[in-house]
Amino acid sequence: MKQSKAEILREYGPFPDVNHVAGVTYDGRHVWFASGDRLNALDPDAGEVVRSIDVAAQAGTAFDGRYLFQIAEGQIQKIDPKTGTVLKTIPTPAKGGDSGLAWAEGTLWIGDYRGRKIHQIDPETGALLRSIDSNRFVTGVTWIDGELWHATWEDEQSDIRHLEPESGRVLELIEMPPGLTVSGLESDGGDRLYCGGGDSGKVRAVRRAR
Repeated sequence: MKQSKAEILREYGPFPDVNHVAGVTYDGRHVWFASGDRLNALDPDAGEVVRSIDVAAQAGTAFDGRYLFQIAEGQIQKIDPKTGTVLKTIPTPAKGGDSGLAWAEGTLWIGDYRGRKIHQIDPETGALLRSIDSNRFVTGVTWIDGELWHATWEDEQSDIRHLEPESGRVLELIEMPPGLTVSGLESDGGDRLYCGGGDSGKVRAVRRAR
């Protein structure tokens, strides 16, 4: 297993009226992050929130190229980012214990925090397609170039892991500095991982070596 210390490239925030950052996703231009009662679009170059959508947003966030998906109280909301309208909802497998969220292969991948699992679900029905075990509490989930990555948060310590999807074996581990926890996780498609900073109210960019 390849192991390294996280290199923090940039910190964003804290932001006005944001006490906690949960899910994080990237639409190719903005980093969207969940903050409890709204979704916020962060311009990663300017470091400023340029737009917000008033919607329940307590956990993971994902983007499929057109729509946002947001976990809220045991369900996933499908949201039109142009209008902020919730188009539909589907149930989550952990029924409120869900954490990270990602879009890949035409399906949603969702973290089961205390269950220490990542579930693949049907985005139309919420039906469970498969599950992958982790040995840590799972927070953020993302796919990067066909690679499954997830963040952990346990005993106030976090790391970011590259898993073999078939077995759940850890192939690579990026260890966060003490006290810097990761709530949400998303890739920019290159060498940058955007990490929700939990109760710090911040979003952090971490380098992913390639």
